[in-house]
Order: sequence, then C-alpha cells, then structure tokens
Amino acid sequence: MVVLGSTGSIGQNSLEIAEKYNIDIEVLVAGSNVKLLNKQIKKFLPKIVVIGRKDLVSKVNHSKVFWGENGILDAIEESKSDIVINALVGFTGLKPTLKTLEMGKKLALANKESLVVAGAFLDISKIKPIDSEHFGLWYLLNGREVEEMTITASGGAFRDWDIKNIYSATSKDALKHPNWSMGNKITVDSASMVNKLFEILEAKWLFNPKTISAIIEPSSIVHAFVQFIDGSTTAHISGTDMKLPIAFALLDNNIKDRILTPVDISKISNIEFRDISIDRYPLWSLKNELIKYPKKGLILNSANDIFVDQFLNHKISFGQISENIFKVFEKFGTVQPDSIDEVFEIDREIKSWIISN
Repeated sequence: MVVLGSTGSIGQNSLEIAEKYNIDIEVLVAGSNVKLLNKQIKKFLPKIVVIGRKDLVSKVNHSKVFWGENGILDAIEESKSDIVINALVGFTGLKPTLKTLEMGKKLALANKESLVVAGAFLDISKIKPIDSEHFGLWYLLNGREVEEMTITASGGAFRDWDIKNIYSATSKDALKHPNWSMGNKITVDSASMVNKLFEILEAKWLFNPKTISAIIEPSSIVHAFVQFIDGSTTAHISGTDMKLPIAFALLDNNIKDRILTPVDISKISNIEFRDISIDRYPLWSLKNELIKYPKKGLILNSANDIFVDQFLNHKISFGQISENIFKVFEKFGTVQPDSIDEVFEIDREIKSWIISN
C-alpha cells in the first residue's frame, strides 16, 4: 500500500488499519514531520519514503528517500502496490491522484481538492472516498432510487459565537474546533463552511444526486441522510472515527468484524439539527451556483488556498476570507476548465491575480 500523507490524522488511521489487517506498506509520504515519519519507517519498513523538502532528506532514516512533488509521482509510478491512499492536503494532491489513476491503481481518496477542482476529468469508478459523509452516503444507497442526499456539518469553531464577533476572529479562534483535531487549513475551512461546499461538490461528482445539501449536527454522530423516492429517510450514525471508511476502502468492503465501538443510542440525550445560516457562513450562498456549475469548484479552491494562508499568517481577518473569495468570483465567475491542463492554467491565473492585487 502507498500512503500519501502518512503523518496526518487520516494517514495515521490508515496505518492502524493496515497493521490490524496485515497490509504491507510499500511507500510512506510525509510533509515535514520527520520525527513521526522515522517512527513509522521503523515500524512498517517501507521500500520507498518521500519527504516534502530536499533539506529534510538527510534526516530521514531510510536508504531510499525521494522528495517533493516529483518524488511523490515517482514513488507512485515505481510502486507495485495496487492501492494508494491520498490523504494529502490541498491542490498538491491532484497530480498524485492523476498519477494513481493513470497507473491503473485503486485510489482511496481523502484529498477533497482532487474532486473539487477536477471531478469532471477523473474516473470516478476507480475512486473510493474515505470521508465520513461520503462513506455514509455510499453505505446507505443499496441501489435504491434516491430523492435527496444530505450530509452533516459540525458548524466549526464559530457555530455558537455571536455573529457580530466572527468577522474579526483570529486564527487562534478559528483553530479551536469543537469536535475534531485536524490540520490547520481544514479546521479553518470548517469554520467558514468551505469544507462543506467542497464535500457537496465531491458528492455531486461521486453520486450525481438529484438534490444534495447539508445541515449542521453539532455532535458529529450523524454523518449523512438519504431520502428515497418512496418518502422514507435513512441516516448513517457512527462514532467520530475515520477508521471505518478507511477499512472499507482498503478491504474492498469485505468487513466482517468490528471496527468501531457502536454508538449507544440510549445514551444520546439530544441530537440537534440546525440550518446553515448565510449570516453566519456567508460563503454558503455559493452552494446553488456550485451545484449547478460544479467546475467552478476550481475558483473556490484556488481563492480559498490563498486567503486561508493569509489568514493563518495573520495578514487578514476571518471575515475577509469570504469577502475576498466573493471578489474572485466576480472576476473569474464565468471561467470553467475544459481539460486537466486548463485546471492547472486557471489555478495559476487566479492565484497570480490575487497576489498581484
């Protein structure tokens, strides 16, 4: 197995599942967490290791170390494994997704951006999503005719804040996620609801539902609903642990033992659902446009990449993320890629315009 992003939370959970089921680890790919990577190398004995930067290569305890984006692509190409877990963060994950599919390997995909920016150009049949919401939708389908799909959102760090204080919130505030311990970018995306826009687009490409939306469920126990054509609705409920979708992806759905501790329904005192308010989450107003024109996910991703980075580096306030993204949509809102090459061209054009303005 090839694990891209082995030191992140998805990567670490993937390695736990691999250990449980005696799955060999051929390639480990990490960013800059050399200390944890070296522990993983000692335990899993991969044939190839990739680190994010050239200056870190000498610190990695392995005889075959590649580095950077080209190193990731070379490792995928050289590997004999038939499955790749892509848990990389951001646009960086797209080329490894393309390389995996080009090599005819199965792709267990946690890199949201691959589908958000290029879903129109990917072979969806080769992709297994390892995201709790999309796994929940898949789990519920069973070949029946669907009327509507709904995924849930935690609401992020500001779900209970006074709205008037959110605009000026700092990165320290945004990174206090009430439910999860995740990377900085995805935690900010959760607070802005960009993460849920991404997941709406992922569901659009994966399942092509007639209707797809989202609702806030603060406990994060209910992951998805499917409303069927007969008028019935089914929910997927499980603990807040990514090992379940990972296990199904790695074992081709052949799960015959317990992965998670079941939720004790009798001890759930209250499950609450809230609509996603545009007053609290201004970017949610883009949802219908993105569903109608899903290729515009590229615009959202390119702009969000830059502005979240600026926010995390204390250059803009939280409220300016959405303000600036709306400005990018005003400038580039009619742009839609017609090929993979155009995805990269448009991404460069948008980011160049933002930096120069």
